[in-house]
Amino acid sequence: MKSPLRFLLFLSLVSLSLISCSKPKSQKPNILFISVDDLRPQLGSYGLDYMKTPHLDDLAGEGTLFKNHFTQVPTCGASRYSMLTGLYPTKPGHLSNNAIVNEISNAREAGAPETFIHHFKNNGYYIAGIGKISHSADGYVYGYNEAVSNQRELPQSWDTLYFNSGAWDTGWKAFFAYADGESRQSQNKKVKPYQHAQVEDTGYPDGLTAKLAVEKLSVLKERKEPFFMGVGFFKPHLPFNAPKKYWDMYEKENLPLAPVINAPENLTRAALNNSNEFNHGYLNAEEHPAANNPVSDAYARRLRHAYFAAVSYIDAQIGMVLNELKRLDLDKNTIVLVWGDHGWHLGDQSIWGKHALFDRSLKSTLIIKAPGAQATNKTAEGIVESVDLYPTLCELSGIAVPNNLDGTNLEPMLNDASKEVKKAAHGFWHNGTTVRTKEYRLMRFPKQKGSAKYGLFDHRKDSYEAVDISKSNPEKVKELEALLKDFSNN
Repeated sequence: MKSPLRFLLFLSLVSLSLISCSKPKSQKPNILFISVDDLRPQLGSYGLDYMKTPHLDDLAGEGTLFKNHFTQVPTCGASRYSMLTGLYPTKPGHLSNNAIVNEISNAREAGAPETFIHHFKNNGYYIAGIGKISHSADGYVYGYNEAVSNQRELPQSWDTLYFNSGAWDTGWKAFFAYADGESRQSQNKKVKPYQHAQVEDTGYPDGLTAKLAVEKLSVLKERKEPFFMGVGFFKPHLPFNAPKKYWDMYEKENLPLAPVINAPENLTRAALNNSNEFNHGYLNAEEHPAANNPVSDAYARRLRHAYFAAVSYIDAQIGMVLNELKRLDLDKNTIVLVWGDHGWHLGDQSIWGKHALFDRSLKSTLIIKAPGAQATNKTAEGIVESVDLYPTLCELSGIAVPNNLDGTNLEPMLNDASKEVKKAAHGFWHNGTTVRTKEYRLMRFPKQKGSAKYGLFDHRKDSYEAVDISKSNPEKVKELEALLKDFSNN
């Protein structure tokens, strides 16, 4: 028979075990998820000393900066669909900007969560969204030129959605906003792809979004329960518009041009992009680029200046939100994640846009700061993907990871930035598929009048993907082709 003292000790150990395994809601980390449209790794913390991005650079210094983060699809809606579900695309519909509408918005509620945000909601988090987290500019389903609907793009994910469209009336008009309440829609696309105006930060919609996020952080703190707040910023998506003070941070004539302005040598034309988003959406552009037809150096500098100013504008807005997080003493128990939904060519490979399978299209910004993570002020060199965010946030929050995900937990890299958790990243577009390892990128394009076309780049010697070496390296093509993910063109 056990002694009373031993029995009491046993009960005490059991009680301590239950306490440690049952984490109170208030101890779960909050999550501040910031998405930025078209944000390639164009920050000072990525080694670009001419960039003025102090707030994001400080965040990178406090957390982990991922140098080789790749999105799955080089377009907004499809990239976000893959990221939110933690799944690779498997069919053409997954490559559309309407992927979320077609696969989630109009679907019946199923047993599985529709997104990782929904999964967090099901696990005790209060969920608030501001701006563009899914594809829609404000979270509702309607066309660029239509009135706002009451149908949510993610019907099960949000507890509440906020957005301030200001003088622009709708989310989509705000997305394509010019100063004084004008938009690409109101001007029938007869606009330039950039603008600088003598306005305050709230003179463009992203300033209103930052202000709203600052206000709602106090509200979320008062709820005294773990929260997930998604904040989606529009810039530096076209048009490259920002208050003039951010343009004044740069001397245009000193800004570098793209290191490779011509289409890659030897590469099939199927890989190239005619900058249709730029050319068809901004009819008053002074020059119109095309494949193998770069714009002038002077115009390239003007456009790059505009993009850099838009990045600095967003850096300032994110800084406002991060400063408020600290003022409220929420930063110590909040995961902060900044994610760019894909990259963007700023004249690279003669492209002004993103719809291609190059590094410039698929590589984007990723910064994660997590409470308790050991790897501070570190740059992670390993390959990571957007599908990895779902399992990573679950692991960091102590929430079960669904077993059907394609992503990999990145938590080990947050504690030791030198670790590598995967060997390759996968990309998909309508004209082909690609795989990226640390050493190579292989592109494969569908069969057209014979055999499939390939593009192969050796990143050990050609980091800007200037020369296709596929024809002279058939064995390497064959080796990497075995890594490509299955995809149905039907």
